[in-house]
Amino acid sequence: MKYDFAVIGAGPAGYVAAKKAASAGLKVVMVEKKKLGGVCLNEGCVPSKTLLQAAKTYHHAKHGSIFGVEAGSLSFDFGKAHAHKNSVMDRMRDGIAGLMKKHKVEVIEGEATLVKGGFSVNGETHEAENILLCTGSSPTIPPIPGIEAEHIVDSTGILNNETLPENLVIVGGGVIGCEFACVYASVGVPVTVLEAMPEICPNLDSEIAAILRKELEKKGVTFVLGAKVESFEGKSVRYNLEGESKDMNADLVLIATGRRPNVSDLGLEDIGLDFDPRGGVKVDQRGATNLPGVWAAGDVTGQAWLAHAASRMAEVVVHNITGQKDIMRHDTMPAVVYTSPEVAVVGLTKEEATERGLKVKTGKIPMAINARYIAENPGEEGMCKVVLDADTNRLLGVHMVGGACSEMIFGATAMLETELREEEIAEIVFPHPTTSEIMKDVFMAVR
Repeated sequence: MKYDFAVIGAGPAGYVAAKKAASAGLKVVMVEKKKLGGVCLNEGCVPSKTLLQAAKTYHHAKHGSIFGVEAGSLSFDFGKAHAHKNSVMDRMRDGIAGLMKKHKVEVIEGEATLVKGGFSVNGETHEAENILLCTGSSPTIPPIPGIEAEHIVDSTGILNNETLPENLVIVGGGVIGCEFACVYASVGVPVTVLEAMPEICPNLDSEIAAILRKELEKKGVTFVLGAKVESFEGKSVRYNLEGESKDMNADLVLIATGRRPNVSDLGLEDIGLDFDPRGGVKVDQRGATNLPGVWAAGDVTGQAWLAHAASRMAEVVVHNITGQKDIMRHDTMPAVVYTSPEVAVVGLTKEEATERGLKVKTGKIPMAINARYIAENPGEEGMCKVVLDADTNRLLGVHMVGGACSEMIFGATAMLETELREEEIAEIVFPHPTTSEIMKDVFMAVR
């Protein structure tokens, strides 16, 4: 067969690109070796957030007396939470399948290999004028002695664990580690997070990360910072802290030490594609590789480990293929940590802006000045912080922790995309009472 556009991988980059290209009149094929939806739907975003919601619901019920809610006898059925998770995943996969059928995208189940001028799958070779590589990523497993033990799992494995452990040790205090720590601690499981860095979530603003850590500690998570895991033996975890080896027992261990792009067994070396086994496929701002007609988007590029970033990268690729100039802007890409409280950020931190030679000014206020926030989140600490260009007053970054920040960050993203200045933002009307008002009030702290 000969196609106008071939998509390798059916995750948030793949199915978005396939739909958009087909809508533009291209003959499209999409190849997936596992399940529609990719890592996000089957091993990441969707199942983990479903379990997080289950844990938050239990936690809120257990601590609802301040609102006059007395739950009485309360229990948490992890099996039912997983059943709901699975039903959500099934429904979303059916939705993607229906979308592909509606737009006449041919879907092939199999493992694709790139060849010059096309791709090979299931023993057949097909031609394609343009190919989008969006094969996602996989958990990184560090070479620690004893890590092959059955009770040691990665972020995919823990999603299949339908029983609550006696205790959980998490190696890595990044986004994935913190989210699973929140799930298990919220339902009463003792959780210890071993993080090698001086603070959790090192990519976040340091003040925001510190607040998140303290709030998770209130839920029962123990953080050991500066801890480097040395080995696993039986149910014992050995780690080094300030030059001293220590041991702790773990019924279940989660390895959450990052992800790596899926670039193996794709024939990339054979066609001369420029890539790095750790850094991913190299692309420009359009998503183009060093080979004409070959493009890449999402985790496989190693540029942004976010589902919505993958979808946007895919849109940029299709736009360029169909004659519409477009580029990827990573500085305005929002990111969320779906813990309780949530963290939501977009744009530059003060340190990042300063490194770029910008003169900046910042403002920050506690979420506790907001009426809606303290009504709905009693006893919870939060903060909103903004970074502005000191010369132009243009907004450079917004960093929030507390409540449902994930539902507000799109507004800050729009402000960054349109390059709004402080005085222009001051004219925007926010409804009252809403937590979103914090984004307007914070500029008083700047002034």
